[in-house]
Amino acid sequence: MRAIIYKDYGDPSVLQLAEVAQPKPEKDEVLIRVMAAGVNPVEARLRSGEARFLIPGGFPRIPGYDVAGIVEACGDNGSFSVGDRVLAYLYRLYGGAYAEFVTCRDRCVAAIPAAMPFEEAAAIPLAGSTALQSLRDHGHMQASNEVLVNGGSGGVGAFAVQIAKANGARVTAVASGKHEDFVRSLGADDFINYEDQNFSDLDRRWDIVFDAAGKSSFRRAKRVMNETGYFVSTEPSFRGLVMSLATLPCKKKGRIMLAIPRAEDLRELVRMYSADQLKVTVAETFSHGDAEQAHVRIEKGGFSGKLVLNIAE
Repeated sequence: MRAIIYKDYGDPSVLQLAEVAQPKPEKDEVLIRVMAAGVNPVEARLRSGEARFLIPGGFPRIPGYDVAGIVEACGDNGSFSVGDRVLAYLYRLYGGAYAEFVTCRDRCVAAIPAAMPFEEAAAIPLAGSTALQSLRDHGHMQASNEVLVNGGSGGVGAFAVQIAKANGARVTAVASGKHEDFVRSLGADDFINYEDQNFSDLDRRWDIVFDAAGKSSFRRAKRVMNETGYFVSTEPSFRGLVMSLATLPCKKKGRIMLAIPRAEDLRELVRMYSADQLKVTVAETFSHGDAEQAHVRIEKGGFSGKLVLNIAE
């Protein structure tokens, strides 16, 4: 099969289209013919070697964690059928999504409706799961909460704005001025242009400050959090781990989160999509062989929504 691989760390030019062995599903897995794969900032960071001491070796690597496609084969204990349309969040350290075929455990796969385009489905798993778990599991979101999403126009942030709104929260989105109309179209009640003001300097209070952009900190955010508020960040670091432990006994708590692939969360995101509560914005679609250009684009930033590779072209 064809797959995008890289044999060593480096800039986007290390990505190359190559022929590799097609995987075979284990008893609790399905083999998916990949139609589209999501492109996430974490994949560019891993490719550059940012986490080389945490995730060593493993070359050549196939990047990517988001896939949408068609079940091609099933393991003996599988719960899907050949021909099912699915999306999946790969539970693999090194990824594997930028390929024509991929295997995935049943517990990380969900069916999608016939009306859902594969490109939109592929944009959901990692970013959607991150947003959902951050707000629900780490921020303990309740209806009528005041929720601030820092980075509201990005892949994770755009989902977070909509998930919070669908759960009855009042949502404040932080983004650059050019993205105000976009985040308001997702349901944001209030908007803060970070180019003009820092949300942590305002005389306001929020129940949840979700730093989807990974640009703030608990130290800065705590002054604008309600007394039992939560700060949730997607930026893993040793300092963040210390913050999570240090604030355990405090009324104002800080959390660093890493999303966990769960079929039940994927099904909830698909349900929200089908109920018109979750809009997927695909900023740009690239052909399979143009993964290098996709990584250049994601490193440059400045767009709203998600980038997707069209694997089936």
